Amino acid sequence: MPTLRIEHAVPSFDGWKRAFDSDPANRKSSGVRRYRISQAVDDPNYVTIDLDFDTVADARGLLAAMEQVWAGPGKAFMVDPRAKIVEIIENVEL
Repeated sequence: MPTLRIEHAVPSFDGWKRAFDSDPANRKSSGVRRYRISQAVDDPNYVTIDLDFDTVADARGLLAAMEQVWAGPGKAFMVDPRAKIVEIIENVEL
């Protein structure tokens, strides 16, 4: 299952979360199956978002949409966003 992993700093987590919840890229229609939001333990204004998809093509499509958001209105809510599409190759519980 491909995952679009996005990470960036935010000026205000609460402000960013409101923007994220408004869903400017329409996650569900873009093929997102589930997502996880994490904060750095030593910096609550640094977030990582993992969005899971059925296909790499869907992940690439949302990444393209997010790049448009980042270039426009997203600038007010995030700093230096970075993204990679990854796939789990091993998952072990101990």
